[in-house]
Amino acid sequence: MKGPEQDEFDSLSGSPLHAPLGLNQRRRGPPSHLSARQLAIGASVVAVVGISVLVWRGKDSNGEPYAVARIERVAPEKPAAAAPPAAGPVATAPDVTGSIPPRASGAEVEAATGVKVTRGTEGGDVPAGLIIQVPKTFDMQLTPAPDRRLVEKGPYGPLPKIGADGSRPMEVYARPLINRADGRAPAKLALMIGGMGLNIALTREAINQLPGAVTLGFAPYGSELDSLVAEARSAGHEVILQSPMESFGESDDPGPFVLKTSQDKGQIVDNLRWQMSRFQGYIGIAGFLGARFTASEPAFSPVLREIGQRGLLYLDDASSPRSLARSLSQGANTAFVGADLLIDSRSADEIDVALAQLESMARDKGMAVGTASGLPIVMERVARFTKTLENRGITLVPISALAVRGSAVSSRTRR
Repeated sequence: MKGPEQDEFDSLSGSPLHAPLGLNQRRRGPPSHLSARQLAIGASVVAVVGISVLVWRGKDSNGEPYAVARIERVAPEKPAAAAPPAAGPVATAPDVTGSIPPRASGAEVEAATGVKVTRGTEGGDVPAGLIIQVPKTFDMQLTPAPDRRLVEKGPYGPLPKIGADGSRPMEVYARPLINRADGRAPAKLALMIGGMGLNIALTREAINQLPGAVTLGFAPYGSELDSLVAEARSAGHEVILQSPMESFGESDDPGPFVLKTSQDKGQIVDNLRWQMSRFQGYIGIAGFLGARFTASEPAFSPVLREIGQRGLLYLDDASSPRSLARSLSQGANTAFVGADLLIDSRSADEIDVALAQLESMARDKGMAVGTASGLPIVMERVARFTKTLENRGITLVPISALAVRGSAVSSRTRR
């Protein structure tokens, strides 16, 4: 099949410039006899004309014809399951340029890069050019869970642990970070949206509506936790287990196996292990309610030690100013993330104001953490807020990216 370049060549070949002098004219007399000098002059003219036509067609540095390409951006298709990324929480977009032949066909480019290459004339600005469709985003693949190195048998089911090689669930199950190509380190903002798993429809709405860098918090109650957590992680969301804890309100009853100040240390740790065995693949634990429990050092200390010894982080959701999580995490050498703001409004305007306040905190301190419940209005406003966050000079990062341990815990000032 002839391509557009061949058609162009054929049309040019029929022109007077490409026909040897005199061959397209009817002979009107006997053939003339050309001298050697005349033949040489004629050959020179043909060569010059041929060269000028080739230059007019366009040549690259190697003397080959070149084509013009138009690049269009399209939404990415849902990726198939991929192999686990290399160990470590930092990832970079793959460099595939070295695998593309210098004069690759469309099929070769597709095979090497994953982009879709077609020929067409849509738009009319590049006749018969290549149209290369590039996905808008780089699809993030999290390490599949469970990782057998990080699992041990517990009384109620599998429990997370630090691997024999030192691997920690908070690192292996985390969403990798993409380094900026320019090496800059802009202000960072992390968000955790909780209450996942209790309502299947709302959980799936959060998974699909929110950007992958938003961390999702799952309660230990729910009928389809394993599948919902797998869906969330497949979409690029790292996940946190929300641990039900005792609050000051007598009417607050989050469910069974709640951590309470009236329990002894053994019962507290036993209840925590029940909660931790409900699903796998989480990077850490956040308190759910728990204002009374997190204010009690005797009750809360063994919980933070258990969390740290299993290679997890603890997220304080900023729901209680009495929480001792910051100081006790430092003593237990447990990785810690302290939220700067809890967004608990049901008004779109108030949610927008809170998100703007969080953005201002990120600019002032270089980083900020916010938490919120997964209400439909919250998810809608968060999705809208994060859509242009990068354009405003703020990078949206997962919760794990802002975890600190030991003496660094106290170095972050609290708002």
